[in-house]
Amino acid sequence: MKKTLLAGVSASFLTVLAASAAHAQSIDYGAMEQLFNEPVTTSATGSPQRSTEVPVAMEIISADDIKRSGAVDLPTILSRVAGLDVLNWGAGASDVSVRGYDQAMSPRLLVLINGRQVYLDHYGYTAWATLPVQLSEIRQIEVVKGPNSALFGFNAVGGVVNIITQNPKFDSAGSINLTGGTNGYGELSIVKSVKLGDRFFARLSAGAAQMDEYKNTTTVPASALTDPARVTANIDTITQLTDKTELRVEGAWSNVQVSEVVSNYDYSPSKYVTTSVKATLASDTKLGMLQASVYQTNLTAKQIVVRQPARFENKITVASVQDLFKIGAKHTFRIGGEYRENEVNTAPLAGGEVRYKVAAVSGMWNWAISDKLALTVAGRYDSLDLSREGTFPAGYPPVGNDYWDRSIEEASYNAGLVYRPTQADSFKLTAARGVQVPTLVDLGAVQLRATAGPFTVGVIGNPGLAPSIVTNYEVGYERTLPGLNAKAGVSVFTQKTEDVKGQPTSSQIDMMPAGPGILPLLSYRNIGDSKMWGVELTASGKITGGYRWSGDWTFTDVDNEAAAGFSPLIRLADFSATTPEVRGNVSFGWSNADWSADVFAHYTGDHKGYISAAAPALVDIDGYVTLGGRVARSFDHGITLAVSGQNLTESRQRQTSGLEVERRAFVTLSKTW
Repeated sequence: MKKTLLAGVSASFLTVLAASAAHAQSIDYGAMEQLFNEPVTTSATGSPQRSTEVPVAMEIISADDIKRSGAVDLPTILSRVAGLDVLNWGAGASDVSVRGYDQAMSPRLLVLINGRQVYLDHYGYTAWATLPVQLSEIRQIEVVKGPNSALFGFNAVGGVVNIITQNPKFDSAGSINLTGGTNGYGELSIVKSVKLGDRFFARLSAGAAQMDEYKNTTTVPASALTDPARVTANIDTITQLTDKTELRVEGAWSNVQVSEVVSNYDYSPSKYVTTSVKATLASDTKLGMLQASVYQTNLTAKQIVVRQPARFENKITVASVQDLFKIGAKHTFRIGGEYRENEVNTAPLAGGEVRYKVAAVSGMWNWAISDKLALTVAGRYDSLDLSREGTFPAGYPPVGNDYWDRSIEEASYNAGLVYRPTQADSFKLTAARGVQVPTLVDLGAVQLRATAGPFTVGVIGNPGLAPSIVTNYEVGYERTLPGLNAKAGVSVFTQKTEDVKGQPTSSQIDMMPAGPGILPLLSYRNIGDSKMWGVELTASGKITGGYRWSGDWTFTDVDNEAAAGFSPLIRLADFSATTPEVRGNVSFGWSNADWSADVFAHYTGDHKGYISAAAPALVDIDGYVTLGGRVARSFDHGITLAVSGQNLTESRQRQTSGLEVERRAFVTLSKTW
């Protein structure tokens, strides 16, 4: 009987996959989730896979999880994922990292929306408020832990957050959400999908929000803070050109202002305007599933850098092609190529432009060795050419733009072995090498004069900066417990980062020597290595009567291995001190046909944080617990009224070395149709 049941499920799975393939890579996630009662993803290998079969450490946050969270922003949702660290600097600004190494403008996390990069290239980080997506239009959020450059692309070193939105072909979306709250919070968002005949599908969304900044109980200058506000819009269209070929076009725009902490740990009132357009053509052919895409993202960023106003104009253009095909029943291959151009002006002192061009090739092989064992191996090779043009400020060393003529060539890989001896047990063994390329600011987009004591110094990027190489090994085990309607898992991992990047400081002259009439220069440097190991425990389940629960606990131990002559403390890279050893989450919820209630508790252990100072210093951040929750009542005609809250344990709580995080409460009225 078991064999007959499994055969029927497998046949249904193949039917769904065949239907998806016939529609040229538009995947009906909802149909697959209902069939298997398990999240499904295509992000890792390009082919649909159950979450338990993916050859990476991945956790999937569903649309229902997002709704029940009561959160009004993505960092709050991500803070409840096992192993993720979130630094909440202000009411609208946060930094997110995976298993430690979090910092101001954290550059280790690749963030995507439907595979399109949305982290900001000038500093190489994610300003979460700029993401042009409404929480109500997200299908799922895929959180991938560890380096995954070969599978997910350029700069995926610490982890990946891939946001999958509702597909306008399969998901009929219509919603309006109005939220009001304490601290001056107000938000309105609208999402609507439309279908014109059998060939054209679209989803449009827009949203606006504003709030008061956290109270300034520290020494942050009032001029460095602003009340956060954002306006975003997005359009996502699919045109079925033929039965086996489709064109997907996405466009996005955002206009945002926030108070954030820049990489030198000074607060800055920052303003961002982003625009992005992406086109993807996919076709099911005799050669396999062919896909070609191109997108361009433009960023205007106004920030304060070392107390000087700076304006960055950053443009990135990316074109890629790939072919996903099978040889026999057990071997799936993906080959691809990518080309990108990335450029930004120099600031605060104008006159120059720094750019690089990257050509990359990649390949992936997935071998279904048996119905219980599968192997995935992927590799990627990147070749980056750096260049600079324009002038230098007076007093800088007499070097030319040819000093920036440099190439970086690096390879990355991912390997994953998944073994499922029974329907209840799943083992994963993974190894990975990721490449973190220096950002445009690291390489020279910042050029300025600054006062350090009685001296005037210059700051400039370092074109000789080496990429950081992150190598990770992990063993994971997950078991389903049918008798308890639950599941539990454990992962053990070890990671090494080579050529850690350190910040410019006034303690050492760096890149070029001083001379008569020439400024001493400070710059970014590679300051040594870092090692980390850790353990992650997870469990979740459901109880008769509509109850649900989950819990996780993560331990990480980070050790600095500084090169001679460099101090991680002085270079703002003392990750051993700034990474908490322990963090964890507990949640409990209940729902019936009309009511829903959820509570979330998060713990972050003792660690240290940097404070802005002429000489970098660390302060103690005591371990803290945050509490959040949501209670909702559903009515007829798709109307829901919800009350939610964040940081409920204290009116103000020290979570970082910056502003104290404040308690917030919200009321949300929503309607779906």
